[in-house]
Amino acid sequence: MPLGLFGGTFDPVHLGHLIMAEQCLEACQFDELWFIPAGDPPHKSGGTVTPGAARAEMLELAIAGHPRFRVSRVELQRPGPSFTVDTLQQIHEEVPARELFFLIGADSLADLPLWRNPQRIAELATLVVVNRGSAPAVISDRLRAEPGDTALARIRQVSIPGIDISSSDLRRRVRAGRSIRYLTPRAVECYIATHGLYRE
Repeated sequence: MPLGLFGGTFDPVHLGHLIMAEQCLEACQFDELWFIPAGDPPHKSGGTVTPGAARAEMLELAIAGHPRFRVSRVELQRPGPSFTVDTLQQIHEEVPARELFFLIGADSLADLPLWRNPQRIAELATLVVVNRGSAPAVISDRLRAEPGDTALARIRQVSIPGIDISSSDLRRRVRAGRSIRYLTPRAVECYIATHGLYRE
């Protein structure tokens, strides 16, 4: 039962995230796909991230009705920085019979050697590298040298349409009083307005 894992801050979740998830679900034939909102993302330690409970609630609203999507709060419930290797290890221990697939953007692949224990990440999960458009992902020399053949043998590429939507742009739009209609699900748009998120 292949299980797709999609981590991120999702601050807020938008249609680009959902399209990426659906395309990977179909291409890789996952039994399920779990969205994993980051608890304490180490790469954003200097910035302000919306509380995890709100980000998880927006995800729940966004995927409502999809029978194979779910939200995992594994990182929100674990104290300390949210490292991918720790999350994969925990999920592997909880569902040892399931084959794990970890979604990663093609632009993030080059940085994988800088992540905590990339070799173990590659051992725990197949990397699903997501490209926008038809250009292939670039596998850096550092990735070849550090994680080694294990990582390279466990990379699967999925191409999705080029969708220029970002969470940071949605936050800027809300701060400026501009519309985010059709950039995120309507339920998420209403949640943001109701709770006054991203206004300051």
